Amino acid sequence: MEIKDKVLDLLKGSEPLKSGEIAEKLAVDKAEVDKAIKNLKKEELIESPKRCYYSAK
Repeated sequence: MEIKDKVLDLLKGSEPLKSGEIAEKLAVDKAEVDKAIKNLKKEELIESPKRCYYSAK
């Protein structure tokens, strides 16, 4: 499973999270999470309800 898929799955089952919190929960590097978030936003699978927080659409 790609990091992108793991991030999306985590966000589907939780409240909006910061990228650092996502990285901590998935035990991966924050830079990888930031890259996954960028791609997920481009694909319109996640949104940012408030600055620096992310949630699944």
